[in-house]
Amino acid sequence: MFPDKLKYTKEHTWVKVEGNVGLVGLTDFAQSQLGDIVFVELPSVGEEVEYMSEFGVVESTKTVSDLYSPISGEVLEVNEDLFDNPEIINEDSYDDGWLISVEMNDHSELDLLMSSDEYQEFLKEEK
Repeated sequence: MFPDKLKYTKEHTWVKVEGNVGLVGLTDFAQSQLGDIVFVELPSVGEEVEYMSEFGVVESTKTVSDLYSPISGEVLEVNEDLFDNPEIINEDSYDDGWLISVEMNDHSELDLLMSSDEYQEFLKEEK
């Protein structure tokens, strides 16, 4: 349910790092709590995102939630498929439902994020 290769935030976003690029998405837990996602607002390519700062919005049939970046850097790519089909996040939040890819500024930020096991413990404590 929570892939080991990823790092997680308390704001329910994840990052998968390959070299100097981080792929960012919304956790399966978050999408299940939100319900059917109907709209997503994401930054443009070339914009800067900051560690634990808001970078977008996801809207579901239940609520509107801000998205927080697990890393700092320049947005390299945006998952444009989500603009026409935001429900992809509900269907596959860890693969096809990724949000943005970022050229990372500071790899040490990863040390501040949770592992899969730590995220699962965090969710248990939240209940």
